[in-house]
Order: sequence, then C-alpha cells, then structure tokens
Amino acid sequence: MESVIKGLEPEALGRFFEEISAIPRGSGNEQAVSDYLMDFARQRGLEAWQDEMWNVVIRKAASPGAEDRPAVMLQGHLDMVCEKRAGVDHDFQKEGLRLIVENGVLRADGTTLGGDNGAAVALMLAVLDDDGVVRPPLECVFTTREEVGLLGAGSLDKSRLRARTMINLDSEEEGIATVSCAGGMCVTLRRPVRRDRVRGVPVRLELTGLLGGHSGTDIHRERGNACKLMARLLRPMTDRGRLLTFAGGSKDNAIPRECAAEVLFLTAAEAETAAEQARAQVREIASELPLERDFACAVTVEAEREAKALSPSESRMLVGAVCLAPNGVRCRDPRASEAVVASLNLGVVRMEAAEAQLVFAPRSSVDSLQHETETLLALLAESFGFSVETTGRYPGWAYAEHSPVREVFRDCYRQLFGEELRFEHMHAGLECGLFAAAMPGLDAVAVGPTILGVHTPDERMPLDSFQRTYRLLTAVLERLAAE
Repeated sequence: MESVIKGLEPEALGRFFEEISAIPRGSGNEQAVSDYLMDFARQRGLEAWQDEMWNVVIRKAASPGAEDRPAVMLQGHLDMVCEKRAGVDHDFQKEGLRLIVENGVLRADGTTLGGDNGAAVALMLAVLDDDGVVRPPLECVFTTREEVGLLGAGSLDKSRLRARTMINLDSEEEGIATVSCAGGMCVTLRRPVRRDRVRGVPVRLELTGLLGGHSGTDIHRERGNACKLMARLLRPMTDRGRLLTFAGGSKDNAIPRECAAEVLFLTAAEAETAAEQARAQVREIASELPLERDFACAVTVEAEREAKALSPSESRMLVGAVCLAPNGVRCRDPRASEAVVASLNLGVVRMEAAEAQLVFAPRSSVDSLQHETETLLALLAESFGFSVETTGRYPGWAYAEHSPVREVFRDCYRQLFGEELRFEHMHAGLECGLFAAAMPGLDAVAVGPTILGVHTPDERMPLDSFQRTYRLLTAVLERLAAE
C-alpha cells in the first residue's frame, strides 16, 4: 500500500503512524496493536514485556558513553476514541483508518484520526528504531484503555519500571508543556423503566452538526451538548407525548455532537403541533450557538404505528433529569487566567428496553470540588429514582516546584526554535498522575504535537508540528544522556 505521509524526517515517523493506523485500536480492542509492538521489539532484539491488559514496555540500552545515566521513561497510550460522522460506513472493530493529507495536515476520512495518542506511539517507535539517536537508557511504556478511565496505566505493575524521569507524550499543543492535570472518574446513573404497548403517531428528532470535543480540554469553550439540547426540545413534548427513544453521545469523555429521540402522540394533530413547536425551538437554539454553524435538528412526523413507550410520568421524569443534570464548567481559578478547576460532562444518554442511563465525566484538580460534584450527581439520582455507580477513578497530578526535566525542555525548546516554551496545567486526565502516585520522586512533564479537534471526526494533526516534536524529543534525550 502506497504511503500517504511523505516528506517527514525521519521517514519512519510517518511510516509507524500509518502502520498503527491500519490496526483497529479502540479502547478495549488493543490486543492486535499490542502484539504489533512485541513483534517490533523482537525484530530489533529489544527487551520487552506485555501484561494481561495488553500494556507493553520496551527497553533500549543507552548510547555508548551514557550507560551510567539515569533511565528515562517515554509514555503514551495505544487506544483511541472511535467517533465517526453520521452516515459514515466504518467498523472500528475490524477496519483501520483511511488517512488523508491535505495542505500538510493529516486527518482521517470521516472518523477520528487517533493522533491522540497515536502520535506518541509513532514518536516512541521512531526513537527506538534509530540507533543514531543519542539517548540515556530508555523505557518506552505503551498503555491501554486510557480513554475509558486510564485503566491500563492503573493496572500496570509500576514496580518493574526503573526510570524516575518521565516524558509523557499525550499533550496536544506544540509549544506548551503540561505540568499538572485534573483527576477524574466516570459516574453512571441508572434507572429502570417500564414500557407499555401503545398505538400512536411518532415524532422523530435527529440533532446533528455540533462541534463536540474533548470533555476536558474543550469544556471551557462552551460548546453545545447534544443530549442537553435534546432534553430541552423534549421537555414540552412530554407534556402530552410518551418517550419511545432517547440516545445521544458515545463516550463519557467526549462532548456529545449528535442525539436522536422519538416521542409518541395519540393523534396526528397532536404530533403535527408538537413537531411545529419543536422546529420553532430549534431555530431559537440555533441563534444561541453562533459558533456551531452546522447545528441542525430534523423533526419528522412518522406514520402511525404500535410501539412500546414509557408512561407519561416516566417520560417526564427521564427528560427532567437530563434537563437538570449539571454540565460544563463549574469552577475557575481567577489567579490562573480563569483556568478551569472543576467541570463535568454529560457524555451519554441511553434508553434501553428496561433501563435508562446517564453517563458523566466529572473532573477537578481540587479533591473537595470533585467530591461536591459527586454529591450533586447523587442528589440528582435520588431526586429522579436513579442508582449511582462510580468507576475509573484516577488521581490528579500535582505541580512540582522543582523539575529538572522541565528545565531541560525549556532550554532545548529555546535553542531549537528561538522561542519560550510555555508551561500549563491541563483540565484533563493524564496518566502522569497514576505513575506519580505509585513512583515517589517521579519527575514528569507532558508534551506533544498540535492535534486539533481531538475526540471528533474533525481531528487533524499538522505534520510539521509532528516533525518538530520529534526534533525536540531527541534533543532532550541527547541532553539527558550527556548531563
């Protein structure tokens, strides 16, 4: 197959990205790409191990003369968020990505690119593949299921790791190094529902075209949440109609871009009136979302049929819970340029045959605020008859006043590009927190190339930024091998 990514130095950087992109690697489906890494290590005679979660660690000896330098860990995750545009035919379980380069920018055809965190995987493989890179002893750590709660990093036996300097490669803006991050979790609210067989006229609503984005790094952009907007449309409809379906979002950590619902009315006249009122409300909402230029909601009155519907009271209960569900930025720090301190994202609404589910991703760098968000969700659940389940809890990563690796990155960036590297706190989960908690004294920093539209089908990565990140990484390794 002909290469799509051309002109990068080293050539292996693009080649490895293409090779891993040909392997399906959604969260929970990483065995194939994990085995690919083990084959990579065997072919090069590198020490490697793989655990039951398909995490992989590959070690490479230091360059001659740097054998006595402290080991350095490079780290990133194998899995990606699998999102696609409505109508795109792509099976993430079985198919690799279709990559496209336009004007020097890499993207995928109708799906997420997986630059988060495929860029890290390719960077590490390119370093491991090139014996000419001057380096201290290396431990390259490839983790799994990061996008569903940092599960691979949480289960990894960190006692087997030797490095106490960590370079995480899961940051997404060139020129900015991340030096701390928020902790997070997944909170799922569940409620049993009862359905009755009723004959009536359904009104179907299909909301599309929102920007979506990462529930941590994009939450401050105040983008529309498809589930919340759909509940707003459904609330007046459930005064007379009965809910048939309500489904939006696919990941707790992605701001929902699309949502669909159906409401059953006893007569065609009621259905037509409700549909017309909903269309007027859609126009109002569109005027409130000036940056969401592709926002649309199709409202269709369908043919009369018999269907299993929720009771009127249960319909109002579920829609009311979504309407009142907290969502978005909850607290900012006025001392740090209004940086987000606490937030949560209603990422998924599901209505199955006998159960409704609301799935949230709360985040905070302050434990007490995270606890307060949990309390709010518990109160919401109690008020509307839901149970609460919390999973995937992971710690934040505290800022270190003294960090030698941070200073090396600062110096190397200045020397390479003649500019100052910025240091920022990230309102998203990074695996650094799990490693730091288990490895006292760990000195860590997170960097990466610019990746835009993360967790959406608009995800794209400028290739010149990808190449510059490799230059920076190898310059830092050379400095660490010499000091």
